[in-house]
Amino acid sequence: MTDLTTGTRPGADDLGANDLGAGAPAIDRSRLDNRSDIVRMFVNGQAMSGGSIHAPLADAEFLGRAWTAPRYRFWSFRDEFPGLEPVTAGGWSVPGELYAVSYAVLRDRLLPLEPPELELTVIELADGSGSLSMRVRAAALAGAVEIRHPDGWLGYLATRQSG
Repeated sequence: MTDLTTGTRPGADDLGANDLGAGAPAIDRSRLDNRSDIVRMFVNGQAMSGGSIHAPLADAEFLGRAWTAPRYRFWSFRDEFPGLEPVTAGGWSVPGELYAVSYAVLRDRLLPLEPPELELTVIELADGSGSLSMRVRAAALAGAVEIRHPDGWLGYLATRQSG
C-alpha cells in the first residue's frame, strides 16, 4: 500500500521508490495540508440525532435540517433503518440532517455501523448542492417497504409504533 502523503510504500528504500509509476513524483504534502478533510454528510435514519448510531456524529458540526432533491424514493428495511433510492421519476424530497464530518470519523466510526444493504454515495440536496449520504444497494430492495411520510424516517417510525 502506498503512503499517499509521500508516495512511498512502507519499507521502500532510501532512493524514494514509489509504486505510482516509473519516475512519478511523490505527492506534494504541502498541497494536502492546505485542504480540509471535512465533508458534508446527509443522514436520514438511525444516524440522526437520537438514533441508535448517532454517537459518531455527536461531536460533528450540525449544519441543520436538510431535504434531498425530489429525485429519491425512501425505503424501510424491517423497520430497523431506511435507505434512499435514486430514481428518474416518482421521487420526493426526503428530510434529514446535515453534518460537517471528518473523513476519519466517517471512515472509522460511522460507516462501520451502517448496514450492508446501504452504500456511500453522493446525493443532490433540495438547494442543488451535493452531499455524501448512504443509499440502498440495488440488490437489497427485496422486502423493503416504501416510506412516504412527510416527516421521513422518524415520522414513519412514530406511525408504526402508534398503530
